Amino acid sequence: MAETKTPASGVAATDKPKKSLLKNLSWISDFSDEQGDLAPKAKGPGENFEDLFEAAQKNNEIKEGEVIEGKVIAVNPEFVTVDIGFKCEGQIPLYEFKDATGTAKVAVGDQLSVYVERLEIEHGVIHLSKDRAEIIKAWDEISAATDQDQLVEGIVISKVKGGLAVDIGVKAFLPGSQIDNKAVKNLDKFVGQRMKFKILKFNKKRGNIVLSRKAVVAQERELQRAETLAQMQEGMVVVGTVKNITEYGAFIDLGGMDGLLHITDMSWGRIKHPSELFNVGDEVKVKILKYDREKERVSLGLKQVSPNPWDEAEFKFPVGKVVKGKVVSLKDYGAFIELDDGVEGLIHVSEMSWTERVKNPSKFVKVSDVVECKVLEVDTRNKRISLGMKQLQDNPWDALEMKFPVGTIIGEAEVKSITDFGMFVDVGMGIDGLIHVSDLSWNKKVANPAEKFKKGDKVKAVVLGIDKQAEKFSLGIKQLERDPWENIKSRYRTGQSVDGQITKITDFGAFMEIEEGVEGLIYVSELSEQRVEKPADVVKLGDKVRAEILSIEPKERRISLSIKQLARSEERATYEAYAGDRGKKGTSMGDLLGDKLKGALGGKKDEE
Repeated sequence: MAETKTPASGVAATDKPKKSLLKNLSWISDFSDEQGDLAPKAKGPGENFEDLFEAAQKNNEIKEGEVIEGKVIAVNPEFVTVDIGFKCEGQIPLYEFKDATGTAKVAVGDQLSVYVERLEIEHGVIHLSKDRAEIIKAWDEISAATDQDQLVEGIVISKVKGGLAVDIGVKAFLPGSQIDNKAVKNLDKFVGQRMKFKILKFNKKRGNIVLSRKAVVAQERELQRAETLAQMQEGMVVVGTVKNITEYGAFIDLGGMDGLLHITDMSWGRIKHPSELFNVGDEVKVKILKYDREKERVSLGLKQVSPNPWDEAEFKFPVGKVVKGKVVSLKDYGAFIELDDGVEGLIHVSEMSWTERVKNPSKFVKVSDVVECKVLEVDTRNKRISLGMKQLQDNPWDALEMKFPVGTIIGEAEVKSITDFGMFVDVGMGIDGLIHVSDLSWNKKVANPAEKFKKGDKVKAVVLGIDKQAEKFSLGIKQLERDPWENIKSRYRTGQSVDGQITKITDFGAFMEIEEGVEGLIYVSELSEQRVEKPADVVKLGDKVRAEILSIEPKERRISLSIKQLARSEERATYEAYAGDRGKKGTSMGDLLGDKLKGALGGKKDEE
């Protein structure tokens, strides 16, 4: 028995269906013999019914495995009946027409392509398939697209190992490396998307199709790039997609072309990293700040899309207003407070407490704390706002001035700390007073207060001054006693000789204490009639000496003394006293000189 193979499927078809069909239709011949009107008037050789049927079959031959056109003539719960222009109809199972919801998408009169599965007509029908016809048709279209290097369209149906499964009429494979020009981590987002592809590999015999989307993306991006470049102008506000994020900014896809949004142009406020504002894939509205056509570089700005908050800061945060804000940063010198998006103010450590000397602002506030403060100063030009926390509390310096006016003697003040320049004492009310090293004693210059006092000591002091603005409270200990320099001119005068002790020797002279708390200076030139190179060659510490007062300057607390002048004064006084005694006896100047000469000569004779 001869066999015939169809081009599409290679399924063998024999003559058996044809003979079976003839056998089933033999009743037509019998019927025509009984009914004269159906029988031919004259039968010539080869003109019987079987010969006529054979001739008709040759003119309208249908083979298994073929794809032919048909028309739906009936739809029932199990099958769809299709007229294919043959002696009998074909049937297709209804499930081939059902969609995902189970609804059959078919109606009487629909034209469709069908695949001939079997020609056995034992039940008066031919077995057909709509799905297989569509598959064969799809393969033909894919083959033609491959030959002509055309793109095909399909829907991603699922994620598979190494890539995605795509329905392009038949199932095809899209490798992960061929999805996009850049690496794609999340493949699930593509499922259900309809896209265009390029066919990389096509093997009909093995049913293997490999697709690529890279080339399509590159082509589409190039078209977008050309269109974007043609329209781009500085100052435009455009919408882009965040493509990549770095420490210094984010790259925004503007449509075939990337622009850089630098971190400094993202927000009027403070951000540490661009990831605080964006994720890859986010859509963002940006402004084109600069466009270099030659280098094709675009600088973008996000904050420039909205008004600069500093433009309204002076009106929104006037001096004296009490505001609330979040602590965004701490420095050694204070805390930065976010008052509004892009507007920050500084609470300096000196504005945190009336009484405490704040060394670390973290003692009062922490990052993310919401604090209440008062606006002290606004400088919109330099974008600075000064804030204060202590201004929301009563100022203890006001009460201090009332409690301790200047001249008040404080009975007991505890020494809190000692420095080279003095010591701080606690006077209560959370305020420390300073006793400067120069106010410790009238008598001695105290080089190191720690030699005389220690922390915790109770001292008596007098209030010297209160500076509320500078928050300085000055006290003194020596002021509890009379100032030895007070009315000093009533006790000493120029030309007076005084006794004292050498207390200090310098290169320029020696200091002599003439009374407790009062020192005078003997310059090196006033130590002797002879030339003195070093004061230490003439006097020693502790020496008791006598000198004459040359000048007194109470305001400067300065007295100039002279040993040399004292010697001259004493010699003059001796001479004047001697001359006065001889003058009373009538002695002349010549007599005095003669007596002196005789005395000198007499002295020589004695020596001889």
